[in-house]
Amino acid sequence: MAVIFLAGCEFFNQSFLLAGEKDYSQLISRLKRAGVDLVYLGGYHTEAGLIIREMRRQGMKAILMGGDALVTQEYWQITGGDGEGTLMTFTPDPRQGLAAASLVREFRASGIEPEGFVLYTYAAVQTWKRAVERAGSVDANKVVEALKNTKFSTVIGEFSFDLKGDPSLTPYTMYKWRAGNYEQL
Repeated sequence: MAVIFLAGCEFFNQSFLLAGEKDYSQLISRLKRAGVDLVYLGGYHTEAGLIIREMRRQGMKAILMGGDALVTQEYWQITGGDGEGTLMTFTPDPRQGLAAASLVREFRASGIEPEGFVLYTYAAVQTWKRAVERAGSVDANKVVEALKNTKFSTVIGEFSFDLKGDPSLTPYTMYKWRAGNYEQL
């Protein structure tokens, strides 16, 4: 299997992947000639959408895989059916958890789909608020100390931070676009 990683990189000594680029025909032609089977894109949904459309236009059957930037309905709006089968890595979908159920209903009632980082951002604010309360201050050093050895109950579930400062949450999972929706594999 031939795999290439694209992230503002050079391919055959020529830089191709620039944010805002609109024409990826040369890049895809080169990837196709190289027999690439999987393209991992470290970029945004707009460029990814244009890349997969060009891949399919040129008859390239390679799989496109990316990160959390592809976990948005905007990706499918750009790709349509060409986005079918795209793979993505992201954290587990917090909309599926019990801790977020009522908040998800509130967002949806307001016409907002809390996809991507919406609930993670909400949880970050909840965590910061709890740490400030525990520290009794907004002083950064005191808040950092309050973050240590504390279990936080948030919309993404309960977690604490380890000695390196990483949260004790499931780190990543794989998703696949099917029929206009992404689902966890």
